Amino acid sequence: MKRDVLAAVLASALILPAAIATAGPIEDRQAIMKGNGRDTKLGGDMLKGVTPFDAATANKILANYAAAAKAFPAHFPANSKTGAETEAAPAIWDKPADWKAATAKFQADTAAAAALKPADAATFGKAFGMVTANCKSCHEGFRIKKG
Repeated sequence: MKRDVLAAVLASALILPAAIATAGPIEDRQAIMKGNGRDTKLGGDMLKGVTPFDAATANKILANYAAAAKAFPAHFPANSKTGAETEAAPAIWDKPADWKAATAKFQADTAAAAALKPADAATFGKAFGMVTANCKSCHEGFRIKKG
């Protein structure tokens, strides 16, 4: 089971950059968020005991978040405000200082979480919490919920 989970995380980590390199900005950011969603589910499942804790997988999840946080802000050019079923809110472009502060916080928190290199579930829970605390604020202020 651990091996299957780790294989899936590692495979998706290799696929995501290739997908991002060939798509447009909206599709790029959607791919990044899909990866974040996958990692959030897997991390949550490990912390709930649904999936056994695995330190290598936990660290890969945190490294994925840090890479996503670093790449994410570049995928919001002005010409990507609409189209491709984007959920990006106008606030991203209307309040650029707020957007920059939110993405900088996400980058700092994900880098700090990844630097913890958790070897146990308790430390991973702390690191995972540092990362996911950012999700709600950005989703409320900078995302249009569709459907």
